[in-house]
Amino acid sequence: MTTEDRPVRILLADDQPLLRTGFRMVLGAEDDLDIVGEAGDGAEAVDLARRLLPDVVLMDIRMPRMDGVAATRSIVDARLPVRVLILTTFDLDEYVVGALRAGASGFLAKDVPAEDLVVAIRTVAAGEAVVAPRILKRLLDRFADSLPDPSATPPKALDALTEREREVLIQVAKGQSNAEIAAALSVSETTIKTHVGHVLTKLGLRDRVQAVVLAYETGLVRPGA
Repeated sequence: MTTEDRPVRILLADDQPLLRTGFRMVLGAEDDLDIVGEAGDGAEAVDLARRLLPDVVLMDIRMPRMDGVAATRSIVDARLPVRVLILTTFDLDEYVVGALRAGASGFLAKDVPAEDLVVAIRTVAAGEAVVAPRILKRLLDRFADSLPDPSATPPKALDALTEREREVLIQVAKGQSNAEIAAALSVSETTIKTHVGHVLTKLGLRDRVQAVVLAYETGLVRPGA
């Protein structure tokens, strides 16, 4: 059964009970969203993710016992059918980059409008990322130089891409939307979506967020370029 046949199951992970209550009130008003559990720290979030298998975990960054980055990495490394949406504040950008590299599907500010939060959860549950490309580019421009990764995929991994797929990846990493790339290359948006899909498949990536990170880590795109 897919999330199209049932409500999206959500796990709330935040060490502030008042915030969890607020999220529960907002999300509980939606017929297609279902809160299945709450965690007050990262370790509890990982445990509940394993036991409840929610579709989406709303994960705070700073929590006791285990922070959101480590909890996200544990969930992703366990290959659970669970996607993580990070909740943060704008002064914690460096943590957001770490969470994205750990396998999070995106991030939102804690003061996000209720309607945007609902849309983001549905988007992540459907298998897409919710980090706006330009926001991710700004984060990577700021922090990429301080995030060395010895295990990063070497540039030769990009050899699997066609010239057009590499061109599309560069444009994605520069913060262009599918529509903007389609206009620049004089092709349809559907064609660009197909190219992006091929890029993700060939490089073994979950979504375009990870594609942007890889483009920076392999040097295909440089911060500030």
